[in-house]
Amino acid sequence: MAQPQQRPAQGVVRFYNFLSEDTSFLGEVLSGLALPRKALPPKYFYDARGCDLFEQICELPEYYPTRTELAIMREHAAAMAGFLGAGCQLIEFGSGSSRKTRILIEQLQPPLYVPVDIAGEALQAAATGLAQQFPWLNINGVCADYTKALTLPVFVGVPIRRKAVYFPGSTIGNFTPEEAIAFLQLARRMVGAGGALLIGVDLKKEKSVLDAAYDDAAGVTAEFNLNLLARINRELGGDFQLRRFCHRAFYDEDKGRIEMHLESLASQFVHVGGERFDFRQGETILTEISCKYGVDEFRAVAQRAGFAPGETWTDPARLFSVHGMIAV
Repeated sequence: MAQPQQRPAQGVVRFYNFLSEDTSFLGEVLSGLALPRKALPPKYFYDARGCDLFEQICELPEYYPTRTELAIMREHAAAMAGFLGAGCQLIEFGSGSSRKTRILIEQLQPPLYVPVDIAGEALQAAATGLAQQFPWLNINGVCADYTKALTLPVFVGVPIRRKAVYFPGSTIGNFTPEEAIAFLQLARRMVGAGGALLIGVDLKKEKSVLDAAYDDAAGVTAEFNLNLLARINRELGGDFQLRRFCHRAFYDEDKGRIEMHLESLASQFVHVGGERFDFRQGETILTEISCKYGVDEFRAVAQRAGFAPGETWTDPARLFSVHGMIAV
């Protein structure tokens, strides 16, 4: 008599909040607005409204990165899973909606998935959705700033052969090349020698394509950018008048990067946290950079951080790339 197939054990889902008490939205906003060239960290785009707007951006016809990376994942996820290997603890920085992650998990079947994100509500929603789709999957969700040194919680009883960091979406472009090296060194220490990195990297291309991707005709990216000021007003008691600022985005070919700014349309002042900040007409707040790379350029950056290039997957038009690398 045939024995019934054994069903996989139900996975365990846990959440941890590792945001330290000195992680201060207010402090970083005040520091950024006090700079000679005002700037705000892009990680604060992603409140609930910002996450929703970003998902809308990903569906825009001008915004090629998400659909291109998804196509690469669908075509090559099996090869990526083979590169990472069985028994792999998958650590994802910035889990977002997890569309690409679902494709990878289906192929990789990792014994443990560890999403790390600063947006706690979005993290829990994404992890819960994955647990429903993959009921066997063990998940340690970590609310934390992954740009800083981090010790992940231990999950006892699950054998792990290798740790791998998954960093999709070309978020690595939000760092300057030197900052990217420092960040990748943190990832290198997290996975240890022999660990792996699977990372999405946007490639250099025509300025017209890049400009349109970050300044869409429907104005969704503009609303996403301005929502950062709305969030400061909501959460920090700021008095930004959004109609007196506008979205500016452009590709700087010399620096090889997109720059997103909020430009003051008038001479004005605003208050945040009891502090006054003056703006000249035409003065901007830098809210995001997005560095673009050639394949060999990014390999050189990763090598300086302690990763040896392995496999690289691209789309036929070479708009985007996904790199598999091994920590040395």
